[in-house]
Amino acid sequence: MPPNDPKTNPQNGRGQPLPKKEYDLFKNVVKCYEHKQYKKSVKLADTILKKFPNHGETLAMKGLDLNYLGKREEAHALVKLGLMNDMQSHVCWHVYGLLHRSDRNYNEAIKAYKQALRIDSDNLQILRDLSMLQIQMRDLSGFAVTRQTLLHSKPNGKINWLAFALAKHLTGDLRGAVSVIDIYLGTLSEGAPELARGFEASELAMYRNRILSEIPNNQKEALDHLRMCEKVVVDRSAFLMERAKFQYQLGQYGDAKETILQLFNRGMIDNYKLHSMYMCTVLELDNDILEQAMKLPGTRTLPTLLPLTDEQRESLLEAYKTEIYPEYEKSSAAIRIPLNLVEGDRLRKSLDIFIRKGLVKGVPSLCRELSTFWLIERDARYALASDPIDIKAHPKYKLMVELVDGYLSSLNANNRLLPDDEYEEPPSTLLWAWYLRAGLHEMVAEYPEGIALLDKCIEHTPTAVDVYELKARLLKSAGDIKTAVEVIDAGRDLDRQDRYINNQTTKYMLAAGMEEDALNRISMFTKHEGNPEVNLYDMQCSWYELDLAACYAKKEDYGRALKKYSAVIKHFDDFHEDQFDFHAYCIRKVTLRAYTDVLKFEDNVWGEEYYFRAAKGTIQIYLHLHDNPSDSKKDTEPDYSKMSAAERKKAKAVARKKAAQAKKKEDAKKKNDDTPAENGGQQTKKGEKLSPVEEDPEGDDLLKKDPIEEAKNYSSILSKHCPKRIGSWVLQYDVAIRRKKPMMALQALIKMKMLDPSSPEFVIRLADFGSRLPSFQLDGAAKTVVTEETSLLFNGKSVAEYITALAKEARTDPKTSLPLRVAIAETLVKTKSEPASSAAMLIVEGGIESRCVSVDACRAALMTLNGFGGEASGLADQWISAVRARFPLIKDFG
Repeated sequence: MPPNDPKTNPQNGRGQPLPKKEYDLFKNVVKCYEHKQYKKSVKLADTILKKFPNHGETLAMKGLDLNYLGKREEAHALVKLGLMNDMQSHVCWHVYGLLHRSDRNYNEAIKAYKQALRIDSDNLQILRDLSMLQIQMRDLSGFAVTRQTLLHSKPNGKINWLAFALAKHLTGDLRGAVSVIDIYLGTLSEGAPELARGFEASELAMYRNRILSEIPNNQKEALDHLRMCEKVVVDRSAFLMERAKFQYQLGQYGDAKETILQLFNRGMIDNYKLHSMYMCTVLELDNDILEQAMKLPGTRTLPTLLPLTDEQRESLLEAYKTEIYPEYEKSSAAIRIPLNLVEGDRLRKSLDIFIRKGLVKGVPSLCRELSTFWLIERDARYALASDPIDIKAHPKYKLMVELVDGYLSSLNANNRLLPDDEYEEPPSTLLWAWYLRAGLHEMVAEYPEGIALLDKCIEHTPTAVDVYELKARLLKSAGDIKTAVEVIDAGRDLDRQDRYINNQTTKYMLAAGMEEDALNRISMFTKHEGNPEVNLYDMQCSWYELDLAACYAKKEDYGRALKKYSAVIKHFDDFHEDQFDFHAYCIRKVTLRAYTDVLKFEDNVWGEEYYFRAAKGTIQIYLHLHDNPSDSKKDTEPDYSKMSAAERKKAKAVARKKAAQAKKKEDAKKKNDDTPAENGGQQTKKGEKLSPVEEDPEGDDLLKKDPIEEAKNYSSILSKHCPKRIGSWVLQYDVAIRRKKPMMALQALIKMKMLDPSSPEFVIRLADFGSRLPSFQLDGAAKTVVTEETSLLFNGKSVAEYITALAKEARTDPKTSLPLRVAIAETLVKTKSEPASSAAMLIVEGGIESRCVSVDACRAALMTLNGFGGEASGLADQWISAVRARFPLIKDFG
């Protein structure tokens, strides 16, 4: 990054030129910066500034060095001063852009780079830096223009050709991208590495093929291209996978099947997606069915996607019998997949063999594996049964229970799985048979029965860690989280080297509100030097931070909860920033297929599950603080006058404990700030930058932000990046209605109805919107739109009529989910459609036998019943009795 040679004086915005000695020094300043020798670079800059204190480029370079030395404020001041002294220097503008880039202020950096290019339009370094920022910000058209400029400036560079091809691809000019690659290959001399067999040549050929495949209805050309470049490609598995896909799309089912068999021979026999493709080739199904089958998760394949005819099942069984099983008899996929193709006695015999093998081997996941057979048909497609009501009624579940009960009876009688078995089983077989039966009890919410069997397992083999984990899971589901923590911690103590069981123990402790114990457990697998939470943050341990945030939120410690949620959000910001390092690297290494996959992932990173949970938790807290501003004032004492003597004593004890902890942390912080690190100590040196975990640990700064503004920002992100999650639109509605934006709230309701019209969240908010409708101050077109769309949402009925119709439907369908019953009851009372006692009956009568009945759902129902008060109070007692009968182990209920 050499300086320009300014000729005019500073009064005209141009810096004075340096003499040759200082000019050479300045070049060394730049060289030291490029080699990351920042302190040396600063010393050299100071030498120049002693004689020329107003030299803009030197001031800017010194500021850039200081920025990398952690002196951000001083760096910004120097760079701005340098720019003011030399506004016509491309170096100053370039440095100004680099400074903004280091602050992740990419839009300002782009502006600075463009200003530098107005002064020096042919500067390749600035053009390269600009292109990296443009692809980072997804300014694809600008990226294409910049890369084309670079290609024209330096047409002999491989990277410039590939980057321009990539730009064409990303902007949708697929034929143009192929043409650029072809022109580049045409410029190479015979024998060049890019034309010979090797990794780069292979990746470039496969990337060109990917572009061809993205052109609509172009599978034949893509397949022909694969044949042409077959000798160049070294990634044989990817080559065969693409070839099979093109052959299938062109209807060449026989050829596609042969290609898939080659992939099986290459060790991909346990790839379940490949098995789905194989079965599609045997049955010659449509392309759209193949696409759906390839999206199935885990061990699910084509037979678990859609109902097959008897003829289709026999065809697949014959194919597996003749082509697959003889070659791969030890493959788990080859054994398991045919189980989905048989019925009746054949299914019984196959399951018998499959389960007995799992019991003899001692497979802890056998129950989860068996659960994938419980399919229910919906709209000509299969879905996995998940509710205990559906599972318990499923014929395959009943068959499995019958088989396992038979094994247990035989094992107890003569220590054999089957009465006529020749050999006795080892003691472990009985253990795993009990374990499997307990798992089957769990699936249908028979928790006491499952726990009784697991107690037998522990008495039989006290060192079986998996048994403790399953027992803890059943106790938690049954409503006894405290005992669940004790059980899983006892299991963890049996194997302190097992990170998984340690993490599970941590999760249970956080669910029980034991955050300090949870930190002690997870700290066993962190670096113990210093604060373990800093290490967990550095490791981006999002699951822990999310569970800890939920724990704090439950205790109404909103500052700390926001702090932990913000840590997860910061991780995703880092994920997004991390791609910056790959823009140049991937093009240079020609890993263009992987690079485009990364770009697609980064475009949707805000739609990931962990980000959604963090943003959702943040929004909910800010909405609560908006509705209850006093809760954000952490130092405000509670109103002791409204408490009983025991409650007052407990509240004051909690307040004293919090005050003592705060004082202890403040004293530790002061000591940490004032004590330099010596002899390898972990104290922070005075003036050293704190970890994000240590900055504002109580979340006080987050509590001071405008709640509704913060909630709006995060809900906008979710509605943009998670549009297929109904939760995104629920939060969008909650924010919009508080901001008095009826049009945005209406849009959220329309989206919710499209995704799940029977969602309890939708029902509650629809009734809320209907009740607020008269208060909206709308006129003209807006009023017309809201009125018409609202009428469609309510099917032309009034709010009361709509909710009453929902209640009538729920009363006639005994399997209406409990959360939906609770939602309808709430809206009946809110809209005054029915008396509270009548609405409460919707929950109490049949609610405990409906779908989606869990301990948490029962607690929510009880809260609703208690909220009704008056005549419904007796029904709340009736509900408590029903829940205790269903969940006899439940604690702290009612």
